This record gives sequence, C-alpha cells and structure tokens, in this order.
Amino acid sequence: MYTSETKIRIHYALTDQMGIVYHGHYAQFYEIGRTEAIRDLGFTYKDIEKMGIIMPVVEIHTKFLMPAKYDDLISVKTTLKEMPHNHRITFFSEIYCNERLINTGHVLLYFMHSQTMSRAEMPEKLKEKLLKYF
Repeated sequence: MYTSETKIRIHYALTDQMGIVYHGHYAQFYEIGRTEAIRDLGFTYKDIEKMGIIMPVVEIHTKFLMPAKYDDLISVKTTLKEMPHNHRITFFSEIYCNERLINTGHVLLYFMHSQTMSRAEMPEKLKEKLLKYF
C-alpha cells in the first residue's frame, strides 16, 4: 500500500456564503492529493505525459461526513490500496480537519496513449517505483 499526505489551507474563495467549503472543491482536493502523491514518487503529471501517457478521470465518488470551513488546515491522505493493473489506477482519499475524518472518496483514472486515446499499461518507470509498496 502506498500513502501520501498533503496539507491545504482553506482560503475564502473556497467557501460559500456560510463559510463552509463548497462541495465541488473536494474533487480539486483529491487532485491536489494525487498530484503530490505522484510527486512524492519522483514524477509529475508532466513527466508521465512526456512518456506518451495521459491519465483521464473516469469515475469519482465522494462522501461528506463533516464540513471544512474558512481558515481550516485540512490534510488530504491519498492511498493506493493495490498495485495498479491493466490500464486502471484508483486513488483513495481521506480528508481530515483537526485529526477528524471529514470526507472520503476515490477516483478512478485510466492510463491512455496520448496519441491514439487507447488504453495503455502503467509506465514501467512508475511501476518500478510502486513495486516496493506492494
């Protein structure tokens, strides 16, 4: 299992009139967590794109448990629970505020060849980095 953690400060533009984080922003929090998890492995999305692979989101699921509010410091825990296989990779997210779980979700992405938009295997360099966690 591979896990990464990222902190995000909730600024005013992320909140609604009640000072609560607008629900649509949680997908962005998941993306920030994914991006930093990949960075922690030594890659960026740009690096993967240079390998001829893109990673579109094909499914996203979320569950709201408690709200985050203006000026909260949230922690996005991003986990790969299993080694990605075939063309699929699923990132699981848990969002904490003051060490309390406030949101869970997962996002399914596909590895695809950027030129043909056909399904692809995970890049070998990324696979090598992940193997030690599984």
